[in-house]
Amino acid sequence: MLTDMDYELEEDKLGIPTVPGTVSLKKDAQNLIGISIGGGAQYCPCLYIVQVFDNTPAALDGTLAAGDEITGVNGKPVKGKTKVEVAKMIQAVQGEATIHYNKLQADPKQGKSLDIVLKKVKHRLVENMSSGTADALGLSRAILCNDGLVKRLEELEKTAELYKGLMEHTKRLLRAFFELSQTHRAFGDVFSVIGVREPQAAASEAFVKFADAHRNIEKYGIQLLKTIKPMLHDLNTYLHKAIPDTKLTIRKYLDVKFEYLSYCLKVKEMDDEEYSSIAMGEPLYRVSTGNYEYRLVLRCRQEARARFAKMRKDVLEKIELLDQKHVQDIVFQLQRFVSGMSRYYDECYAVLKEADVFPIEVDLSRTMINYSSQSHSYTEEEEEEEEEGGGEEGGGGGAGRRRKGGRFCNI
Repeated sequence: MLTDMDYELEEDKLGIPTVPGTVSLKKDAQNLIGISIGGGAQYCPCLYIVQVFDNTPAALDGTLAAGDEITGVNGKPVKGKTKVEVAKMIQAVQGEATIHYNKLQADPKQGKSLDIVLKKVKHRLVENMSSGTADALGLSRAILCNDGLVKRLEELEKTAELYKGLMEHTKRLLRAFFELSQTHRAFGDVFSVIGVREPQAAASEAFVKFADAHRNIEKYGIQLLKTIKPMLHDLNTYLHKAIPDTKLTIRKYLDVKFEYLSYCLKVKEMDDEEYSSIAMGEPLYRVSTGNYEYRLVLRCRQEARARFAKMRKDVLEKIELLDQKHVQDIVFQLQRFVSGMSRYYDECYAVLKEADVFPIEVDLSRTMINYSSQSHSYTEEEEEEEEEGGGEEGGGGGAGRRRKGGRFCNI
């Protein structure tokens, strides 16, 4: 077995400094402080923290981190001991455990190697593949978790399509009602001109009243347009600001997730390498010199996991708020639309009911409207009388007899 001096001589810190320290942790109800440890005799000269578990005394204290070396427990050195022996030393302490450590002053950028970058690319590819395609390409999906947020991103895309459809429908509706309002205004102008020129007082009043009704309908249509038009602004804000902002947050979250998964895969590969070397009886150089490379990756994995957890929490909150806004917004917009349409139809019905001007009786002998004589059909008797009358007088007599047969035209 190697001596203490041999350990000191053989340690390869990769230029990573360490700072000694001491922390006292009050144990939880299960007599645990919340860490897992690795290394130790007989293959590694260092005992180090592999993981700090969430919501435990060690995690809540925040002093210890993955990769830190444990040098003693309650004042007793642990150099040369196995990880099982050190675990028993910590478990034997009741109440509060004092851990002596060497803090690994690692820069996360040191651990972000080309291998990690390539693993992130791999995860991005595999995430969007089916299991069959990934297997055919020799890519493993084992380390990827089924992330519900990816499905939420797909739901956001569908919601965006819904809002696009609503905006297009609203635009077409506004255009149609504007054209309809212009038509009502044109009707109002035409009937107004007819009413002004009509010499018969009753008919003139009826035409003018009918013209006013159409002009009022135009006014109600414009009011409806003013009610519905803000929908476009609200839908546009949701579609082009709220949804893209959330999608961007999800993409950032996915980037953090892929980085965390890359470090998880790297740790697994290094563990497998270590187990294989032990099985063959050939200890790895990095392990026998303090396993600083592995400890650096452990620290990077812990920090990546912390970023991943924070980003996931932020994304979940943002999506929850977006879903609430979506439901509230849809309900509000539909209420605005339905109430506006209902008010428009009620007002149109009321004004048309009040303008009950039919039938309008017009004396054709006194009207300003000229009708072609070809549009009238005469009886044989009328034709004979017209021939007997002859000339202009006959024509006049015929007209007189036609008025006698039906002086008023109901329209």
